Order: sequence, then C-alpha cells, then structure tokens
Amino acid sequence: MAGDSVLLAVVSLLSVCQQTYFAISVGQARHKYKISPPAVSGSPEFERIFRAQQNSLESYPVFILVLWLAGLYFNQVLASCLGLVYLYARHKYFWGYAEAADKRITGFKLSLGSSGLLVLLAALGVANRFLDEYLDFHVTKKLRHSS
Repeated sequence: MAGDSVLLAVVSLLSVCQQTYFAISVGQARHKYKISPPAVSGSPEFERIFRAQQNSLESYPVFILVLWLAGLYFNQVLASCLGLVYLYARHKYFWGYAEAADKRITGFKLSLGSSGLLVLLAALGVANRFLDEYLDFHVTKKLRHSS
C-alpha cells in the first residue's frame, strides 16, 4: 500500500521541509530585526516575513488534505505534480512578500490556482468513488460506453 502513495508522501515531506524553512526564516528575522517573542510587530520587514509564514501556515492544512484526497481518489501523479506547483508558488509568495507586500500576488494566485485544482480533483475522485461504492453508479463505465 505504501508504494501506491509514495509520490504523495514525497510531496508531503517536501511541504513539511518548506514549512520548517519558513519558520526558521521568521526566527532569523526576529534576530536580525531584534523582535523578541511573543511580539509579532516591529519593523515592516519583519512583519512581512512573519505574515508570509503565518499565511502559508494557515493554508497548509487545506493543501495537505486536498493533496492526499486528489491523489488517492483521482490520480496520484497529477495530484503530486500540482502539489509541487503549489510548493513552488508558496516559495514565490513567501519571498515576494518578504521583499514587498505587492510582490506576493503572483505566488498567491499560483498557489490558489493549484490548490483549487486539487480541490476539484479531490471532489471528482471522492464523488466518483461514492457513486460507485454506495449507489452502484459507475461514471467511468458510463463515459466509456458513451464514446
């Protein structure tokens, strides 16, 4: 069974590394700008890095959930590729935001788009499995017979 989800596991581990990297970056910014915990305000440079990390952390549970649902119920390879796009987008978002608030937009839109596609794939996959399992309605068989 583990082999069936190894790509999802790899992307998940990479995402954990990314979240850790973002948290370390906040710690380094605290040191650089002399912001002692629990304070979360100070220089604008620190506040942008802190908000970028917090925003990334806030969207993380949704990302992990839809990554796995899309991968297990729709297609692991496609979900993993979208997961990698999401991680790239969050990297762009984080460092864009760290530089200037308006530079976060590209990363934000790309992460929102990849996350939205993962939600769609997850919903389609789960719905297909539900219909097949509980209502004996086979969408893929119906699509094959209609072509």
